[in-house]
Amino acid sequence: MVKVKTKFYCTECGYETPKWYGKCPGCGSWNTMVEETEKVVKTQGLTSGIFHTKEKPLPIINIESGQEPRIQTGIAELNRVLGGGVVPGSLILVGGDPGIGKSTLLLQTSHEMARAGLRVLYISGEESTRQTKLRAERLGALSAELYVLCESSMDNIEEAIDQIKPDFLVIDSIQTVYLAEVTSAPGSVSQVRECTARFMRIAKGQGIATVLVGHVTKEGAIAGPRMLEHMVDCVLYFEGERHHSYRLLRAVKNRFGSTNEIGIFEMNEAGLTEVANPSELFLSERPLGVAGSTVVASMEGTRPMLVELQALIASTHFPSPRRMATGVDHNRMNLIIAVLEKRMGMFLQNQDAYVNLAGGVKLDEPAVDLAMAVSIASSFRDLSTKPYDVIFGEVGLTGEVRAVARAEQRVKEAAKLGFKRVILPEKSMKGWNGPKDIQLIGVNTVADALAVALD
Repeated sequence: MVKVKTKFYCTECGYETPKWYGKCPGCGSWNTMVEETEKVVKTQGLTSGIFHTKEKPLPIINIESGQEPRIQTGIAELNRVLGGGVVPGSLILVGGDPGIGKSTLLLQTSHEMARAGLRVLYISGEESTRQTKLRAERLGALSAELYVLCESSMDNIEEAIDQIKPDFLVIDSIQTVYLAEVTSAPGSVSQVRECTARFMRIAKGQGIATVLVGHVTKEGAIAGPRMLEHMVDCVLYFEGERHHSYRLLRAVKNRFGSTNEIGIFEMNEAGLTEVANPSELFLSERPLGVAGSTVVASMEGTRPMLVELQALIASTHFPSPRRMATGVDHNRMNLIIAVLEKRMGMFLQNQDAYVNLAGGVKLDEPAVDLAMAVSIASSFRDLSTKPYDVIFGEVGLTGEVRAVARAEQRVKEAAKLGFKRVILPEKSMKGWNGPKDIQLIGVNTVADALAVALD
């Protein structure tokens, strides 16, 4: 017997309640409850997202620990982010802004894996098979083992999986897939949750590595219930400015590897190409000997990157000066400005401050602090910085410069690109020797760094 029920779901956390709330009782978010009407059909057996095993509990020391074999995607940057490749039976969620290149990346990945002899099934709910073929021809991604299907019904998708028996499955996108038993519209909280649970059962039960493409909201988070990110094994975000050709693939969750690694790609007419040396790419258009421009050495996972940091200080006639940061944390910029005012005597209360990381990259580690302080002071005093200096270090509230991790790798990257000096925390110089062709200058305070960089 079919029973019609009306429920309210939170789009952030998936909290379920029979009545509407302005504030979600589960996560505390405001105006996130949406109404959905669903038919509940009593069925026998297992639900879509639950599967049972007959295994008995065992002591953890008696469980055999074998190394899980990984599938190489054929794209080195993607392998780096995933921790060495795709684990069979894993469920991966890829999110990003519209037009950022999610479908392009996955179609190229499917082609490379099909070339390696794996059977790949690419299911698109947004494009027809002819449109997918046209895009594959443009990307040069044509292979006999790459199967393409335009389908959005979950039941038909399961039939196709049973027929093809793929090693790698791509669903583009999860918001277009619907389950007939759930009467709400495709893309709703119920549909996304139930379909993801069904794909999780398929991936774990049949050992098929599955990638789900997820739409994002205007805030940048993956659309649908927040519990969607908890159900999958890996969550990857594809980032980048639409006006720049660079794209960053970042892992925010990975059960089989580190979440600190990033992959860098460049978008061109032939699709996405890997960037082997991102530092050289980000510094290719850097002006030399300009006030407010410095080069900062940052670490993204195990990869050192050199990025140009720019600052512009301009007087304002308004009572409240503007503070704008692009690519760096806005609160860290305000902290650095306060330190310069209090410890260095710079009067910045009537100055607009703009800080930007060139190339559209985003850095959130505290090692950017010292380079930001030097850039702001350079622009305020209108003194040019040395064109072959690299600066990094964390700045405290008392004006001290604190040590940062992996200083040796940052210095080696600077030496490889031909820089002459590195200004870094003095405490980060202990226990290792730098390259012979680069000068290391250790500083303890912001005043010491400004005296060296702006002399």
